[in-house]
Amino acid sequence: MSNLGIILVSHSKNLAQGIADLIAEVAKDVAFTYVGGTEDGGIGTSFDQVQDIVDANPAHELLAFYDLGSARLNLEMVTDFSDKVIHIQNVPVVEGTYTAAALLQASADKDTILSQLAELEITK
Repeated sequence: MSNLGIILVSHSKNLAQGIADLIAEVAKDVAFTYVGGTEDGGIGTSFDQVQDIVDANPAHELLAFYDLGSARLNLEMVTDFSDKVIHIQNVPVVEGTYTAAALLQASADKDTILSQLAELEITK
């Protein structure tokens, strides 16, 4: 297994689960952890839940994907407190997560994956 893994933070449990289902189809060997929604089942994200998925992911270096701004904010805060290297990606959440997972499954190296993700980057 690669030392590079993937984390996903979504405001929605259903959105996160749907993306996880897609990833499971193409990247069974990729270290992938995710969270969607709040602990009580509502819409939102929390620092603690993001910290939990970072800690649960066995990889030391993570590509992080998110759906909305406060999810990114929680990722940034967790990055400040984590010993893991976390690369937050500013790409469409479905396409970016899927692309990274498929490339990791195909044993692409980090630079190749980051190059492909850069082509998807959202600049606004």
